[in-house]
Amino acid sequence: MKKVAWLVVILLLAFLVLVYISVSGNRDFETAVIVDIDDVENIDFRDHDSVLVAASTLYRGNILKQTMQGKNYREAWTTPVRVPVVFLDTLKGGMQIVKEGGGSQTHSLRIKGRDGILYSLRSINKDPESHVPEFAKTLGLENIVIDGISAQHPYGAVAAASLSEIAGVLHTHPRPMFIPKQKVLEDHNEKYGDRLFLLEYETQGDVNFTPYENVVKIIETDDLQELKMEMGDRLIIDRSALVRARLFDLLIGDWDRHAKQWGWALQESIEGYKAIPLPGDRDNAFFKIDGVIPAIVSNKNVEPLVRPFEKEIDYLPGLVYPFDVYFLRGTPEEIYIKEATGLQQIFSEGNIREALQRAWPKALYDLNGEEIISKMLQRKNDLVDYAIEFRNIIEAKESLTTPLKGSEDIIFSPRQLECFDCR
Repeated sequence: MKKVAWLVVILLLAFLVLVYISVSGNRDFETAVIVDIDDVENIDFRDHDSVLVAASTLYRGNILKQTMQGKNYREAWTTPVRVPVVFLDTLKGGMQIVKEGGGSQTHSLRIKGRDGILYSLRSINKDPESHVPEFAKTLGLENIVIDGISAQHPYGAVAAASLSEIAGVLHTHPRPMFIPKQKVLEDHNEKYGDRLFLLEYETQGDVNFTPYENVVKIIETDDLQELKMEMGDRLIIDRSALVRARLFDLLIGDWDRHAKQWGWALQESIEGYKAIPLPGDRDNAFFKIDGVIPAIVSNKNVEPLVRPFEKEIDYLPGLVYPFDVYFLRGTPEEIYIKEATGLQQIFSEGNIREALQRAWPKALYDLNGEEIISKMLQRKNDLVDYAIEFRNIIEAKESLTTPLKGSEDIIFSPRQLECFDCR
């Protein structure tokens, strides 16, 4: 027994040593790396209509790092992609900076075009410093969190938008572009100049950019809830569209779908308004983790909400949010089956491949395209079963007793807090 105990201790120490070696290295936030221009500081970018840029070289890793922390999408982050050089004073006739926004990892600027449409510049590079717990910093393990960004595909949101067109799900039309330092940025130049961004529509605004007619405005979830309290039954949501959007999330492995990730297009009719769901923020579509440490961290008993994109969904309860309970509880099973069957019929190997090839340059498609197709096709085959299970999990959940994320400042009655259609 003593020999066994010593063997366990030696193996544990060896594992810890490998962990520390694998997480050592560059831990700093990094902006995009321009490949085809050497002297970035002195170049006049107005002489260039495009640049060849790698999203980040921060996630390069040797065999040990790939084994311990995963291969993930490291190659996609370092693959040079040609993107347009964009100046805000000429973009869509000229843009005005509205405010700085973004979550804790994504740096973003909300901007407004002359057409009155709100847009967002969202950084492709992420800054996860605020997500690193103090104990990880103390132990020198912060790179585990920082390196975890390599599980996100840098251009996953662009591919998700292309696939959304097939699915009939609204999206924000993200496009990658390089934003040089420029006069329009003023005080924002240091943080936002010479960086790689996705330009996309905001999930709110007074101008309709969706293909739906009679849309009077686009609002976020908290505003939708307040409007519901005013209008009652005269405001409904398109439940079929929301079920379809959530099943599409399952197809593309997007596990991060809390309430602040959604906008709503308000379509006016004689009866009142119908709210059509508008998904935003696709950073975690096709989320790929495959190393020793991520496998431990993403175990359903450790972190049930972070689910890897594989051929089979290993833990569906981790993909059900309070958002789903609030908006979809009570939705008939027939709607889930109908929308799942519809997505099965719509998607084929051919049109998935075309969508990815349309979204990505050949270098990116060659890296990740066929793997994503294979996983999506298997998930598609099982989608009706997933849809029924997804509904059953929602129906088994207790009614909400706390506000949705982003709605903490709204004063609800107990019934209004439970669900969208509760009175």
